[in-house]
Amino acid sequence: MAFKINDTVSWIGKIDWELRKFHGQQLSTYRGSSYNAYLIKDEKNVIIDSVWRPFAEEFIANLKKEIDFASIDYVVVNHAEPDHSGALPFIMDLVAPDTPIICTANGAKSIKGYYHKDWNFKIVKNGEKLSIGSRDLIFIEAPMLHWPDTMMTYLSGDNILFSNDVFGQHFACEGMYDDLVDNSELMYESIKYFANIVSPFNKKVLKKMQEFKEMNLPINLVCPAHGVIWRKNIETIINKYEVWASSYSENQVTLIYDTMYDSTRKMAEAIASGILIEKPDLNVKLFNSSKSDNSDIITEVFRSKAFLIGSPTYNNGILNSTAAILEEIKGIAPENKKAAVFGSYGWSPANIKIISEFLKEASIEVILDGAKSQWNPDTNALDKCVEFGKEFARQI
Repeated sequence: MAFKINDTVSWIGKIDWELRKFHGQQLSTYRGSSYNAYLIKDEKNVIIDSVWRPFAEEFIANLKKEIDFASIDYVVVNHAEPDHSGALPFIMDLVAPDTPIICTANGAKSIKGYYHKDWNFKIVKNGEKLSIGSRDLIFIEAPMLHWPDTMMTYLSGDNILFSNDVFGQHFACEGMYDDLVDNSELMYESIKYFANIVSPFNKKVLKKMQEFKEMNLPINLVCPAHGVIWRKNIETIINKYEVWASSYSENQVTLIYDTMYDSTRKMAEAIASGILIEKPDLNVKLFNSSKSDNSDIITEVFRSKAFLIGSPTYNNGILNSTAAILEEIKGIAPENKKAAVFGSYGWSPANIKIISEFLKEASIEVILDGAKSQWNPDTNALDKCVEFGKEFARQI
């Protein structure tokens, strides 16, 4: 159901409490999500974004209660990814045939690619204004945050920034405002969203944040396309984006491993103990990549100043879960992180070379020669792992 944000703007989206995976099976969403769409009523009436296709009929039914489709003057598509535009064909079937879809040039390409319709596209550029009566819409291009077509829309007068994926989270909540939810949950989902979706484009984030500040637009609300509406901690989340995009790290080390017969697990735990002996103030976290969620692991790697990856040799290669997390680490391109490798083996220590070379190809600094142990590590081998952990801690 819709709810009024103020006398002009209503939220017309959908809270998805059941969502547990996003981008196919790629991203975990344990707290669900929301597909935030908005309706602006002025002399001209505007829809901003829509919802994912599974909820399109529900979206249309609720929207009909809020406005006569014949009175809709513009449809703004800030980003064409289907979780934001899935109901667009349903909207366009009900509005006047020539109703403009406002988007970037890349947005029009994406929309045509998804829906194979040649609707009336009104292409806007960065800083362009559109009067809708007593208020203006100002369009702010934000390419690669996180797609080439992305833009944000600013509503003057009410001083609302419709930021699409920027400042969003996969976080279902009935309160819908940042000050009405658990702050620790909100900030975890915010950094998880940033780490897994936005962080590959850190340089773009910093540039856009600077450009946005220079526009000197007052902001009373930030309305993203997923998660809460920011009204109390607006400055906090904007500042967090700048901090997170600036080679971010906390006083943390993360160890990621997979194991077949517990040999590599024992090594991971011994290395962790060595790290803590040398630097007891470090926050050290261990994850078995075959049993832990990859999106959570990526979040912890993003937060860490350094990380270690371990796998036994398997068929002269490495275990599947290790290969998968390495691909994800490469995808987010973490900046200024140090790493090291460890693992057990039977007749070939190929694991160390494979993981080390992958990390180097991903432009991650690999420190130390990898720690390896043949077969099941004995007390002497585990003592060497402890020393390896101590040395790793000294070098980070």
